[in-house]
Amino acid sequence: APFESDAQATVLLFIQTDCPISNRYIPTITQLHDRFTPQGATFWHVYPDRNEAPDAIRRHRREYNLKGQVARDINHTLVKRVGATVTPEAVVFGPRGNIVYRGRIDDRYTALDQVRPQATRHDLADVLEATLAGRTPDTSDTRAIGCFIADLQ
Repeated sequence: APFESDAQATVLLFIQTDCPISNRYIPTITQLHDRFTPQGATFWHVYPDRNEAPDAIRRHRREYNLKGQVARDINHTLVKRVGATVTPEAVVFGPRGNIVYRGRIDDRYTALDQVRPQATRHDLADVLEATLAGRTPDTSDTRAIGCFIADLQ
């Protein structure tokens, strides 16, 4: 399980194979992985869509060269535990297993159809920097914008 780890920071990134916004963020996610893994962060890609078959997820990981661990969350155990609502959404656990952040990766999207050319706030990177340095992050909660995680009915 992602929570039983001796990582200084554990990042859950909720993504879907067919969400254009989460796919657009994969290069950013990869950069964050490469930057923060050597400093003690662990990255998990969480697929919460029950309709995504393991084969589709494997193909998605290959196609986008995703790095880090993978979890399928078809019963929404993680979704409910952390309160995730969209993909992509990031949740960061600190070294004691407490949630230190939940929300967007950065502020590139101001709405589903409104995108800045470049992010002006790098929320997830800032949170990881602080957490890995043993500081409390300035921000603990932002609103992620993306594809809604379908309810399990």
